[in-house]
Amino acid sequence: MKYLQVALNVSANQTFTYANVPAGKRLNKEEVAQNELIPQKRARKVDSFEAQVGCRAEVMFGNKKMTGVIVQVFDELPQDLSFDARKIRKILRVLDQEPLLTPELLELGRWISSFYLCPIGEALCSMIPGAKKESESGGFLSTEADSFEGTNVLSDEQAAAVQGILASPEGGAKQALFHYLYGATGSGKTEVFLSAAQKVLERGQGVLYLVPEIGLTPQVVEAVSRRFGNTAAVLHSALTPAQKLSEWKRIIKKEARVVIGARSAVFAPVPDLGLIIIDEEHDSSYKSGNSPRYHARQVAMRRAARLKIPLVMGSATPSVEAWKAMDERQFVCHRLTKRLSGGKMPIIAAVDLSLQKMNGSISLPLEEEIRDALKEKRQAILFLNRRGFNHIFRCSACGFELKCKNCSVPMTYHKAQNRLVCHYCSYSVEPLRVCPQCGSVDIGYSGFGTEFIESEVRSKFPNARALRLDTDAVSKKGELEEKIAAFKKGDYDILLGTQMIAKGLNFPSLKLVGVILADTSLHLPDFRAAEKTFSLITQVAGRAGRFFPDGKVFVQTYSPQNPAIFCACRSRAAEFYKQELDMRRLLNFPPYSRLLRLVFRSMVPPEAEAFASDAARIMSEELDKLKAKHTSGADVCEILGPSECPLSKISSNWRYQILLRGQSVAILQKLAGTLIYGFRAKEGVYIEVDVDPVSLL
Repeated sequence: MKYLQVALNVSANQTFTYANVPAGKRLNKEEVAQNELIPQKRARKVDSFEAQVGCRAEVMFGNKKMTGVIVQVFDELPQDLSFDARKIRKILRVLDQEPLLTPELLELGRWISSFYLCPIGEALCSMIPGAKKESESGGFLSTEADSFEGTNVLSDEQAAAVQGILASPEGGAKQALFHYLYGATGSGKTEVFLSAAQKVLERGQGVLYLVPEIGLTPQVVEAVSRRFGNTAAVLHSALTPAQKLSEWKRIIKKEARVVIGARSAVFAPVPDLGLIIIDEEHDSSYKSGNSPRYHARQVAMRRAARLKIPLVMGSATPSVEAWKAMDERQFVCHRLTKRLSGGKMPIIAAVDLSLQKMNGSISLPLEEEIRDALKEKRQAILFLNRRGFNHIFRCSACGFELKCKNCSVPMTYHKAQNRLVCHYCSYSVEPLRVCPQCGSVDIGYSGFGTEFIESEVRSKFPNARALRLDTDAVSKKGELEEKIAAFKKGDYDILLGTQMIAKGLNFPSLKLVGVILADTSLHLPDFRAAEKTFSLITQVAGRAGRFFPDGKVFVQTYSPQNPAIFCACRSRAAEFYKQELDMRRLLNFPPYSRLLRLVFRSMVPPEAEAFASDAARIMSEELDKLKAKHTSGADVCEILGPSECPLSKISSNWRYQILLRGQSVAILQKLAGTLIYGFRAKEGVYIEVDVDPVSLL
């Protein structure tokens, strides 16, 4: 009899012992009953494969059927077994003929569990597709062979970057593994990535190519398709679990040697992996919002370091951490300084809204530029990172502002639905006719979103063909790609939308980009607010002037002198990063410290607050012990809070947070581990652990 250690996606940070069922064995009635299968049958054919480490196994856990990952196979039970061996149940079946997780990925899963403080089963189960059976692969369809077509002639800067990324170590010196491709939008970063990937493929190795969101980078996927044909696989959220499983197995069998995908593709089981690429490294979508709250950049760095292969990141707006790493030569920086498709950097003008007489959301200077672009049969993009029509309902008599009953955020009016909607929990109500607090009819809406902009565009430019792109306007599969292709083809004159139009898009006829309100994210209670504002303005401005030297960008703002907006409008990246790093150093925020965030949530506010206070006391006592032992890094560790989260209520859960800050992430992990592994929260209170958070909202 063989025994298996199985990791299950449960809250306990441990594995569970089961007895193996040989492949093809029939369970008799008693065995079926033991596993609590209902309805019971006289005999059951088990479609089971040989148990191997890295395969999935279907088991009964309590009275629930679950799928876990086999992490160990052994012939005899250990002598010091802590439970009665007669209680060991048999697995139901092994689901995979070949392991889905390689030894390298199993080790990576253990590291994720340890680093991000999540159960091992949760880490491993988050890495692999959830389907039990394969279906027709829908990830990548191409009729081309492995022909490496579409290669472009590289500029001197591009060729030097490719050579530097793939350079072999000289004189026994340790190879620099982490590279950064820094260049303005339109400077040819994608071609460097593809050329480096091609050379790695020619060596017989595989490539992993990460993008922020597949749906927002269709031209990158198109470029990979054109270059590599059938040897590529695409992993994205539109695939069913069964289709993802099919792609996963194509990758394992080496039928796909280039894997392109969003955040979770960092776990792809690429055999003989030779290169990892992270496009738009700065993008916050690389950080998972659910447990395990991993950052794809950190996971990629771990894989690259363990495999001793190059990792190349790229962006026109590096994260502040990446900029500091380039400054300190922790990342090898390769710069691209020129636009290569006939364009040049656009003229960027800031429009001070406090000096404008506004009639709507589009200022007179921006309106005139839109008219000029339309007269020339050119296109314009209008950007606002806020959906809906209006976003604040307010009573002029008593000052009442309507907020979601489940969340501490204002409701947004959506004209198309004629509903007030919460963008956090989707709760909605009909528009109010009177103030619910004082009964006054002197009520109204303020603020504006993309629906409002669309209405204004159709009013001011009635002959222009306008297209709105946001998550409200794009609901069907493939609709986003179709609409972007239609705009690129010239079927529309004005494209307006949220951040989904800010990334990775090239439009040959585009002349003008208008940022409707640059201040939207600037005043959020988050230390990364300035960084995100600078990045968003720079990225959306980069859509203009890619093919012609007459591109223009108008940035509307109430804060033209704010460093993030001032530097973005004048293309002074180095100046912005210096000021931002100086501020971070002064306030002791990353990258000059490490953070760990603990969020305590409950539907009963006093219970969340009480447990947060108890947690602060428990960790404070543990910190005192570490200081008494003179543990390195303990003296500079801080416990900040507890306090209400900036968004104090989401989906009927009240939220309190504690921030751990210090120079050593290991100390922060130890303090948090003492809490989450050593103490049990009261029923109804939940703890969220976020190591190196990218948002504090």
